[in-house]
Amino acid sequence: MTTEQLIEQIKIKKSFLAIGLDVDLNKIPPHLLDTEDPIFEFNKAIIDATHHLCVSYKPNTAFYEAYGLKGWKSLEKTINYLNENYPEIFTIADAKRGDIGNTSTMYAKAFLEDLAFDSVTVAPYMGKDSVEPFLTFKNKHTILLALTSNQGAFDFQTKTIEGKEVYKQVLETSKTWENSEQLMYVVGATKAEYLTDIRKIIPNSFLLVPGVGAQGGSLQDVCRYGMTANVGLLINSSRGIIYASNGTDFAEAAAKNAKMLQQDMETILNSK
Repeated sequence: MTTEQLIEQIKIKKSFLAIGLDVDLNKIPPHLLDTEDPIFEFNKAIIDATHHLCVSYKPNTAFYEAYGLKGWKSLEKTINYLNENYPEIFTIADAKRGDIGNTSTMYAKAFLEDLAFDSVTVAPYMGKDSVEPFLTFKNKHTILLALTSNQGAFDFQTKTIEGKEVYKQVLETSKTWENSEQLMYVVGATKAEYLTDIRKIIPNSFLLVPGVGAQGGSLQDVCRYGMTANVGLLINSSRGIIYASNGTDFAEAAAKNAKMLQQDMETILNSK
C-alpha cells in the first residue's frame, strides 16, 4: 500500500485508528477456546466488527510466536484474511526486528513478502545496514522505533550525547538512508510533549503512536502537536478495544469502543 492510498482511507473513514491484535489466550472469551483456532476466530470477529472504523491493524508478533507453530499459523491466517477481505486496510507486523545485512533481508522477506504485510516495525540500534534491507521492498513501509511509550525509553532514547538527544540523532540519521521516504516512526503517546521537536526533523512522515488509552496518552495532545496536513498519524489502541468484553458480545463491545475513538478522530479532523 502506498502512503497516498493510506491517506485516502483516512479521508474516507474519517479515522486514523490502528487496532492492535495482541491476542492472549488467557484474556479472550472462554467460549472461543473450544474452537479449532481460538486466536484466529477472535481476530476474525474483531476485524469483521471494526474494519469500517479503523485504517490499520497491528498484530504484535510476540503474542503469536509465544504459541509456537500454531500461533504462527494463526498470524498467517489473520493476515491472509485481511488481505483477501479488506485489502484497503494498512497492515503492520509489530515485530521490532533489526539485524545486519542478510539477516535483515530475511526478516523483511518473512513479513513483507511471505506474509505480505504492508509494513514492519524495526529497531534502529544497529544502524543503517540493519534497516536499509527493509526499505528495498516497493510500496512497503518500515516503521522505525524512535521514541517509545515505555518508562525504559528514558534509559537511552532521551539521553544527550554531544548536545543532542539520541532519539533526535536517530531521526536525523535515518533521513540519509536509501529509500528513507518509505520510513514511518514509532512515537509513544505518553511522549506528546516531544512531538513539536520531532516534527521539526520529520515534518511529513507518518507516526505510529501507541499509548493512547490504557497507557494514559492523550489523543488531543498527540493531534495538537503531531498532526500534519495529511494527518500523518496512526493512533494505536489494543487492550482498550479488543478486551472491551470477555463475553459472547466481545466483538460488539470492541466495535463500541473503536467507534468512540473514531468519533473523537472525526471531530478533530472536522475542526482542521
